[in-house]
Amino acid sequence: MRALIVFAAAVLSLVATPLTAEAQAGKVYRVGTLFPPVIHKTFRIEVFKQGLRDLGYVEGENYVLESRLTGKQDFYRPGLAKELVSSGVDVIVTSEIAGGRAAKEATETIPIVVLNCDPYDVLVETLARPGGNVTGQTCMTSETTPKKLEFFKMAIPHLARVAYLYNPKQPGPTLGLNLAETAGRSLGFTVHPIEVSDAGDFEQAFAKITGAQVDGIFVYHDFVTAGERPRIIEFAAQSKLPAMYGFGSWVRAGGLMSYGTNLAAMYRRAGRQVAKILGGETPANMPVEQPTTFEFIVNLKTAKALGITIPQSVLLRVDEVIE
Repeated sequence: MRALIVFAAAVLSLVATPLTAEAQAGKVYRVGTLFPPVIHKTFRIEVFKQGLRDLGYVEGENYVLESRLTGKQDFYRPGLAKELVSSGVDVIVTSEIAGGRAAKEATETIPIVVLNCDPYDVLVETLARPGGNVTGQTCMTSETTPKKLEFFKMAIPHLARVAYLYNPKQPGPTLGLNLAETAGRSLGFTVHPIEVSDAGDFEQAFAKITGAQVDGIFVYHDFVTAGERPRIIEFAAQSKLPAMYGFGSWVRAGGLMSYGTNLAAMYRRAGRQVAKILGGETPANMPVEQPTTFEFIVNLKTAKALGITIPQSVLLRVDEVIE
């Protein structure tokens, strides 16, 4: 009899459990994405889809992507997010504060997952309890600025003047600048802010960096600087200037070094968040997830081309060496 009671309880618990992806095989969800084209050209969309597959959601079987491709400044066009809302998507996935704002202004009911490296203050109540229809991932780029500069100084001990290349129209880069200036004072170098708000600003920015006679460049990653990554890396190489970047993709493309979270892991976790939302969870109760691991990556081939020898004490702390 006791065994029958346990069995009956187990059956009832299964009935009470929200339907899984397999149980809802007849429903095809619509996942809206609002990303710049560069994201669709890289591994990030594929690992995002892998995150969905981890929890039983397979593209073409029980969900389809409804994508809107932005330009470098198109996050500020609310029409793109409104198009996704009008198309009847079940969830919207986007990046950056600007993308999150556009989506949030377009809907207060459709769940939104934001992959964002800037502070979340304008999008959620708190990281632990977002409280609305927005949740997502943060890569904590601004918060890790002092650690990036610490590694930069360890690798390039003679640093005395560092150019800080950033987009002043975003809150994260601006917060990062404040942290960089404080860190610079304690590490023994001065920080020279160099502003870039769009692609047309870079030639003037490069001229300012040259005129400032800096010893190195710190590049704050956002959609403006990421959109001009080849130009920035080429300028640093031609100017024989060491540079610190925010993500490994810059170093694999020829940059000198980076420190930051693993973007592949971040996008995969976002895919899992979307899967949980499709399964019935609400963003209001889903914490904005923070990274648990960071990568320090160095390109020794680039170091050699710059005539730089990275100290062995630094190499012992590197997570990945590119030769």
